[in-house]
Amino acid sequence: MQNCLEITLRSYRIFDVDDFLIYAGDERVTRFTRWETFTSKEEALSYIKNFCIPHPYCRSICIDDRSIGFIIIIPQDGNTCKADLGYALAAEFWGQGIATRALKMAICDGFKEFPSLVRLQALVEAENKASQRVLEKLGFYKEGIMRKYTFNKGEVRDIVMFSFLSNDLMP
Repeated sequence: MQNCLEITLRSYRIFDVDDFLIYAGDERVTRFTRWETFTSKEEALSYIKNFCIPHPYCRSICIDDRSIGFIIIIPQDGNTCKADLGYALAAEFWGQGIATRALKMAICDGFKEFPSLVRLQALVEAENKASQRVLEKLGFYKEGIMRKYTFNKGEVRDIVMFSFLSNDLMP
């Protein structure tokens, strides 16, 4: 049973590149992400070295120290009270509660690592129902739909705004 697996969050390492490419190179996973599907090991390695590793909160979701997903908390420039939350998980691990468990850890980490943080927000494409369910399970508040809010992968898309405040209770 997958719920017995130990899930950890850790900083990315160079040697995560092959595992990273499994999910970051899968169009099912990247369909709703802001990044394009990775197509080469060199491209993935460059992203890990130049973006993931130096970022203040970009974590690898791991099982047995194997990278199976990605979580990022991005404090907003000039507004340290709020940050954006993003995540992706390898398709083979969907539907097993792993994203929910990993995000719960990241939310706790985020409020500790960024002491002025009051609000975490997640902008989810309206078609991404699974991601919306994950956030709802964690107690995120669905604030509303922003129609035709973003351009992603060649289309203008609706976004659902979710928020979680530092004083909200997590189930």
